[in-house]
Amino acid sequence: MATMDKQRRAEFLSRMTGIMNGGALSLMCSIGHKTGLFDTMSSMEPATSHEIAEAAGLNERYVREWLAAVSAGGVVDYDAEAGTFHLPPEHAGLLTRASGPLNLTTYCQYVALLGQVEDEVVTAFREGGGVPYDRFPAFQTLVAESSGQRLDKALISQVVPLLPGGYDRLAAGIDVADVGCGSGRALNLLAAEFPQSRFTGFDIAEHALERGRAMAAERGSTNITFEAADAAQIAHNEEFDLITTFDAIHDQAKPDTVLKAIFNALRPGGTYLCVEPKASSHLHENLDLPMAPMMYTISTMHCMTVSLAYDGDGLGTAWGEQLAIEKLTDAGFVDIQVGGIADDRANTYFVMNKPGGPG
Repeated sequence: MATMDKQRRAEFLSRMTGIMNGGALSLMCSIGHKTGLFDTMSSMEPATSHEIAEAAGLNERYVREWLAAVSAGGVVDYDAEAGTFHLPPEHAGLLTRASGPLNLTTYCQYVALLGQVEDEVVTAFREGGGVPYDRFPAFQTLVAESSGQRLDKALISQVVPLLPGGYDRLAAGIDVADVGCGSGRALNLLAAEFPQSRFTGFDIAEHALERGRAMAAERGSTNITFEAADAAQIAHNEEFDLITTFDAIHDQAKPDTVLKAIFNALRPGGTYLCVEPKASSHLHENLDLPMAPMMYTISTMHCMTVSLAYDGDGLGTAWGEQLAIEKLTDAGFVDIQVGGIADDRANTYFVMNKPGGPG
């Protein structure tokens, strides 16, 4: 038998204890977000559980137990002598809605959500196949929340300038499509900012499109429409000047077919913005990424399994920059530029053109 390295075993025991505590605290942080406890505490001086519960409008006994968990986890400060709890500003800046895209509690919600399909994923491990899209009814809502924070802050000011002609072309009026648009947050922001342009959103989830339509109606935007369509079967040919996808390609059953459909839907000289999780296509180059375990877990529990459920390629969340460039090139795109923005460190922004056009 191999010699036991007692030091390594002790270190791994500590690591496993941290994993279990981290998973538990993710649930507590998710609850802190959903109940508004972090938002409430961010504006309070040190207070008792009764005072915090009253300020948040919540049941004190639950708040007290929650405070015990997050205090034990170092999320909240506890003064044993005074019997008070305090959310320090250094922590509040990463836990509250006011933090925008820096609010990490939105991502903590994935732990409970994906845990709901654990048994089905285990079955897929044994039998193959995957867990279909309709088994994740709350996933679109969560994605809309997490991406919405980023889009609200950065879409117009940081993403649009990445595009050739950027603001000027959109202001003058062009035809734009978002494939896999979900609830239409990006398109609604663009439609409101650029009333001379025309916007079309495509998604397979009708319930998500209804939210997009409702948002457009609320904003009074008449330059935006939504169509229920499989991304691989978009029946449009050379109708758009700009097409965008936000974290949508790696989920597809047949990504090559989707990319070719996007290519065909663009007019010659048109631009495609493809936003995908920031990763390498090689595992060893991802091991030191701060969120690598979360990325591969989300892939296993959602992105990859959804694709495999439809006999797809199962690219996974971390299909990576190298493979993305290869597939984009195979689809016919040229002048592929790889970049990013300051307020979205989790994604890579690929900007490219379809050959042709004036001149």
